[in-house]
Amino acid sequence: MTPSRWSDLDRPPLNESALRKALLHKGNSLWTGLEVLQTIGSTNTELVRRTRAGEARPGTVLVAEEQTAGKGRLDRSWTAPPRSGLFFSVLLRPEPPAERWGWIPLLAGVAAAGALARTAGVDTGLKWPNDVLTVRDGEERKIGGILAERVDERSVVLGMGLNVTLRRDELPVPTAGSLALAGAQGTDRDPILRAVLRAVEDWYGRWSEAGGDPSACALLDAYAAGCVTLGRTVRAMLPGGDDLVGEAVAVDGDGRLVIASEQGVQHPVAAGDIVHLRPATGE
Repeated sequence: MTPSRWSDLDRPPLNESALRKALLHKGNSLWTGLEVLQTIGSTNTELVRRTRAGEARPGTVLVAEEQTAGKGRLDRSWTAPPRSGLFFSVLLRPEPPAERWGWIPLLAGVAAAGALARTAGVDTGLKWPNDVLTVRDGEERKIGGILAERVDERSVVLGMGLNVTLRRDELPVPTAGSLALAGAQGTDRDPILRAVLRAVEDWYGRWSEAGGDPSACALLDAYAAGCVTLGRTVRAMLPGGDDLVGEAVAVDGDGRLVIASEQGVQHPVAAGDIVHLRPATGE
């Protein structure tokens, strides 16, 4: 009898009812609904569709045991084995002005990195703008990505994918990793998902109360402290095909990466692929 691709004993299913009980609290929770799907193309695509159709409330959490066409930045797609990670999207209706919404994916990165460090016991870092890394023996591996999509003038769908039990022979690229490969003290996805969503709720609440001001709610300092891109010589591959090489010196109040060229000119970068060319000074 051929084993089912769902029968891996090292990858038990998520417990939807337990997650709802832990995360959904009337009146004092950001999260208003949670659904676990067995398989779907993309949780972001589905939640955007539901939002436009009026089928989703703000605070909805949509989780998939398997994504067959997960969405990344710049229209990239990716897949992973069933139950090997956490693939989820949430619907937000931000109160701060739209010009502050660029901080939402950075906020999610701070939340995820902190939650993973606490629950899985791994060293984490953030690569600007949307990658979550594990750091072990000086080696950085990407274990997660974040994507925020503006649905309309009032709504944002925030998606996150985190590699939990991906094995070495399952990695999509050599620079990828997983919590298991980083030596995590636990890979039970239920407590990890609860921790990440609670951390997102906490940081989102602080940011909202501060009117989206990243300095007033300490988000800017937290992001800068966890961002391994800062202090590095980097190449920014910008929209339109241009490249910019220099030192990543800061993240500004708008969430942009500030790169200083060899001539000392500082360039704020709002979007682009970042390649780390050399380690930060002192590494």
